[in-house]
Amino acid sequence: MSIAKITLAALALGTVAISAPAFADKMKATLNAASEVPPNASPATGAADIDFDPATKKLSWKLTYSGLTGPATMAHFHGPAEPGKNAGVAVPIAPASSPSEGSATLTDAQAADLMAGKLYINVHTEANKGGEIRGQVVK
Repeated sequence: MSIAKITLAALALGTVAISAPAFADKMKATLNAASEVPPNASPATGAADIDFDPATKKLSWKLTYSGLTGPATMAHFHGPAEPGKNAGVAVPIAPASSPSEGSATLTDAQAADLMAGKLYINVHTEANKGGEIRGQVVK
């Protein structure tokens, strides 16, 4: 094999390696009643492990929680909002039971809000219709 063919082969392999998909950003949310707006007295806690692929805008999550005052009626990603502020539903989480795993493709605006730390997870119950536990999504 000539030097030129080896060089071309090496360049082609390098191009393939460079164009490989990006790794997902790892994020998390720690949910509790004190983070709700307004806060409540629930002893419940929860956690979410979140992956986001910026190339495809795919958001994936694993949510677990315990200690709610009753069964979860709904769970969502909300935004855009920073801690201490409320916002509308951005992405539903179904099922709302624990554990829950799912994924969704975000819009450009939702992806920008996620990367800016302006999405949070909220788990709702009958006793706390506005949300029983909440956690901001952080890197």
